[in-house]
Amino acid sequence: MKKAVVLVSGGMDSAVTLAIARAEGFACYALSVNYGQRHESELQAADRVCAMLGAAAHKEVRVDLRSFGGSALTADIAVPESPTSGIPVTYVPARNTIMLSVALSWAEVLGAHDVFCGVNAVDYSGYPDCRPEYIKAFEAMANLATQAGIEGKTLRIRTPIIALSKADIVREGVRLGVDFAQTVSCYQADAAGLACGKCDACRLRAEGFLSAGVPDSTRYVAH
Repeated sequence: MKKAVVLVSGGMDSAVTLAIARAEGFACYALSVNYGQRHESELQAADRVCAMLGAAAHKEVRVDLRSFGGSALTADIAVPESPTSGIPVTYVPARNTIMLSVALSWAEVLGAHDVFCGVNAVDYSGYPDCRPEYIKAFEAMANLATQAGIEGKTLRIRTPIIALSKADIVREGVRLGVDFAQTVSCYQADAAGLACGKCDACRLRAEGFLSAGVPDSTRYVAH
């Protein structure tokens, strides 16, 4: 089977991306990054997702972005519980660039020409590293900066859900057999993976289920 590296955070978007890669016939080498995020229960969810969707392997790599801070996910900054304008404080500086770079390294070692990433440019929080033009630029860089690229083995950054609404992502996940109850999207999920139901990630997720007409299987903390 052809190989692909798939970034798996433990959230719904990356779970559907993994399911899509598997459906396309790839042996999926799943990669999760522990960057010091406050919602570490998503990493436990990543283990469940990879087992559920039959990843060929699953690695967790540690990159200490908490030592820099600068985000509500990597520092003692409150996670907003209502919509904000502009780029929100939950943006983690250069996170996707770092994750894609680590994935690219593993892909070269594996001889894989495809890296899947679950970024989304429709129902998202306004992060600059979720845009199609960013992905296109990273892919161009990847083919300039690697032995594989120089030797003509084109590397592709695959973003199959980048243009889908959250409702469409839910529908695609249902079609491919994703159990969303195993995923964690909340920015401040507790140690058991229970979602707050108030942050931007929870709001977008809930709206996606509602718009798709699919029961919300998210596990929420009791209020």
